[in-house]
Amino acid sequence: MVKVEVRGMSQLKAKLDKLPKVIEDAVWDANFDIVELARANTVREIQSSTKHGSGETAGSYKDEVVINSNGHVVGRIWSDNPTAIYRELGTGQVGQASPKELPEGVTPVYRQTPWFIPAEGLPDLNALYGMPLITIKGKKFYRTNGQPARQALMPAIKGAKQQAPEIYKANVQKQLRKLRG
Repeated sequence: MVKVEVRGMSQLKAKLDKLPKVIEDAVWDANFDIVELARANTVREIQSSTKHGSGETAGSYKDEVVINSNGHVVGRIWSDNPTAIYRELGTGQVGQASPKELPEGVTPVYRQTPWFIPAEGLPDLNALYGMPLITIKGKKFYRTNGQPARQALMPAIKGAKQQAPEIYKANVQKQLRKLRG
């Protein structure tokens, strides 16, 4: 009769019992890293392409990681600032016609008529954006059919998504190293 002795079985079992939590933590951390990367790239793009601004739009982006109703870990990035939405999607007929990537299920509706912006206190919108300056009853206005989409968020999300496999891999490896000790 052969006698076999297995050493370290209790330690192996303890590590295997911890494995689901370790993977869950790695996924959670990876999602945070991906969301933070996308938000940072969005902010950087807006800051580098804004000629006249206070930083309010760039600073308005928020992010979070949550577990949705299906039990999936989901990262979210958004801005409640209307200027961020107008920039991302464009406005009016010009925005509607401009090329852009939209998230699945998003179908914006665009204003189809021009509108007028009071010129008082504004920089020269004709020089900046080509909006004609007109006078109505002695008051000056800029006339616009909208602005094109100048996306920052969607390209940032797309870029982060491309880096996601490496981010997940690094986080899983980091969490697995913790089991060794």
